[in-house]
Amino acid sequence: MTAAKKIPVILDTDIGDDIDDTWALVMLLKSPEFDVKMVLGDNHNGIYRAKIIARMLEIAGRTDIPVGMAYSQRQDGGRQSEWVKNYDLKRYPGKIYEDGVGAMIDIIKTSPEEITVIAIGPVPNLAEALKRDPGIADNARFVGMHGSVRLGYNGSKDISAEFNVRKDIKACQKVFTAPWEMVLTPLDTCGLVRLQGDRYARVRNSGDPVTKALVENYRIWTSKKERKPVRTDEKASSILFDTVAIYLAFDDELCEMETLPLVVDDEGYTRIKAGAKTMNVATKWKDLGKFEELLIERIIGPLAKP
Repeated sequence: MTAAKKIPVILDTDIGDDIDDTWALVMLLKSPEFDVKMVLGDNHNGIYRAKIIARMLEIAGRTDIPVGMAYSQRQDGGRQSEWVKNYDLKRYPGKIYEDGVGAMIDIIKTSPEEITVIAIGPVPNLAEALKRDPGIADNARFVGMHGSVRLGYNGSKDISAEFNVRKDIKACQKVFTAPWEMVLTPLDTCGLVRLQGDRYARVRNSGDPVTKALVENYRIWTSKKERKPVRTDEKASSILFDTVAIYLAFDDELCEMETLPLVVDDEGYTRIKAGAKTMNVATKWKDLGKFEELLIERIIGPLAKP
């Protein structure tokens, strides 16, 4: 039996802010469906985000994967800084691109196959890439964790101006109107994912080195007081928004998908609007429990082979 062909992907992430990006990176590295071409930090903090990515790739033994730095090089640090405080990017044995946007453009333009760009943060990198070379949309599709269609944060019936959209509204408007295929997980689905009880314990107690690094990051993240600390009693994860985008890059059977015309308005809301660009949107779960089991299996399981 011939093995399924791997999906070439670039991950664009604001890793180092919410911890769900770190979960998503681990899920990506443990998903055999993917051929990871680059992991690219976004939304400022280029060095900080690159350090987290590079150290995680080293632990995973995946230094064949290049690291890209964010378009904006403003440096603020973040709640996972302690994990990389002694990490020197110069020791990373793989490739690090200071111009991550330029590297992303080159990967997309020279690829013989369509590249899937998985975006799990604000998207100034992607807006800049489209500005430099609008033609990248001809050889890429976009899978993103963005927006709020019918449910807001915490399952609210009032929609939200979701963070990844409102943080850079104009960049998101540019990405949402580019002529590439788009698949989205808004808060309607991704905002409901949280591992609790035995499900979280299986991750917490894993002896896998990459999973242990993830849990270490989670404990550091929950302890920091730059913002209000996240309450944790070692019995649950935070909301794991970004993991759903990783899943949708290779499958959507566990979600109810709708083709919807969506726009980003000037206040950062994603609105259904007749005549707008249509995209494939995961608006409900068919089986959230099954997704959470899949997520756990990936997180605690073996690394995918390059």
